[in-house]
Amino acid sequence: MVIVVGTGAGGGILAYELARNDVPVTILEKGPYINSGDAFKYYDKYSDEVDLLTTTCIGGASIVSMSNMVRALDEEFLEYGIDLTDAYEYVEELVGVHQLDDSHIGKGTRAFLDAGHELGLNTMKMPKAIREEDCIQCGKCAFGCPVNAKWSGKDFVDLAVEAGAELICDAEVVRVISKDSKATGVEYIKDDKKQSVYSDTVILAAGAIGSTLILRSSGIEDAGRELFFDPFVSVGGYIKDINFNTEVQMAGLVIGKNFVLSPHFSSFIRANIPDDSVEDKDILSIMVKTADECRGFVCDDGDVVKINTINDIRYLAEGVATAGFILEKAGVDPNTIGSTVYRGAHPGGTAPIGKIVDSNQETSIEGLYVSDASVLPISPGKPPILTILALSKRLADYILNK
Repeated sequence: MVIVVGTGAGGGILAYELARNDVPVTILEKGPYINSGDAFKYYDKYSDEVDLLTTTCIGGASIVSMSNMVRALDEEFLEYGIDLTDAYEYVEELVGVHQLDDSHIGKGTRAFLDAGHELGLNTMKMPKAIREEDCIQCGKCAFGCPVNAKWSGKDFVDLAVEAGAELICDAEVVRVISKDSKATGVEYIKDDKKQSVYSDTVILAAGAIGSTLILRSSGIEDAGRELFFDPFVSVGGYIKDINFNTEVQMAGLVIGKNFVLSPHFSSFIRANIPDDSVEDKDILSIMVKTADECRGFVCDDGDVVKINTINDIRYLAEGVATAGFILEKAGVDPNTIGSTVYRGAHPGGTAPIGKIVDSNQETSIEGLYVSDASVLPISPGKPPILTILALSKRLADYILNK
């Protein structure tokens, strides 16, 4: 039997790949099983110093993601002997990665794409895993899709259960049980009772923070002593009746040397404009996201400390300036352009390959593996979901062939 802890991008596909190949699987999820449309109720809270977007529920952060699917860190992984080419191709076909049909590219996204091209920027549609035939273009991607039109880890969990896997929700794993440096099971709390399930193969996919806390309580003290998360802000302003707030979000992409830009609605932009006649439908905004240096850490209580370097700030400033040029070219009133506060997404690097896990994602405890953003050696500065899926597919194949 294999125990999989967590149901996000990594845990979901691992459970599915193993279960469909007749491997007994027990899936443990800290949060509840929910309808996708209710995911916005399960965002995690951290200290006032850090605004980090993670969730605790079935599907993990993938259920509130934009289902953006881009390859990342290919060259970096080759340094560890990891070639994800075949895994990428398999996963991209499995979840249907593609650029959206023009029928699902709204006026605001089209203005972003046209402006980017006119400015000579590296501009393209965002590859996504969204089923257009189900998508109602409501603009609520980050809240959890109300019609299940986008892929999430929950999809794979459901398929894994159909294939025979056991799913236990509201179960907080507190540590991995081991003997003589070999995994023998996990201890978890459910309904205020401490319980255990046993296996010599345990895969942690509880997210960069969740997996860190489990690793530490299991004797791997160095986990989480460094951490990255993609810093981002949204920059936007007024353009009457653009109706961008109801579009599929982040359907366009500009790739810069030190940042990526994608059209993403933020209601905070409207609050910055001192004109009561301006409504959400009159806002066009762009998310500016950068790769940051791994200068943060996870506290023992699960909170996060983030240290911003000069490069982190400089790269974000470059992206913000470029976003401003795009917005003005797209027709936004330059006098209304403003920014949201600094936030973070996609935490990772807390159990990096080459330090906490080896190239097969195994820890110093034999039979204990990690397969989420924890294992990424550096910040990708791009959506990491496709890379996590590919790593997890590769790990599933490794376990099946052991």
